[in-house]
Amino acid sequence: MHWELEVTLFIFLVAAALLALESRNLLTAVVSLTVFSFLSALLYVAMGAVDVGFTEAVVGGGVSGVLFVVTIFKTTRTCRD
Repeated sequence: MHWELEVTLFIFLVAAALLALESRNLLTAVVSLTVFSFLSALLYVAMGAVDVGFTEAVVGGGVSGVLFVVTIFKTTRTCRD
């Protein structure tokens, strides 16, 4: 039963990574990277590594996401297309 959950989480994980890579908007990229971190934390927990999943959720999803969003809003945006 666990392998179905792991495969589903892995598919969503790849989709979030591709969305982050292909996004032109920085805020969308940061949000999708945060979703990527939370999905990887869920995948760790589903595989039995609860401590690693908790650490990934706190550091990778929470702290890094907040720091990236604060950094985006504190910088100016210029368009160089």
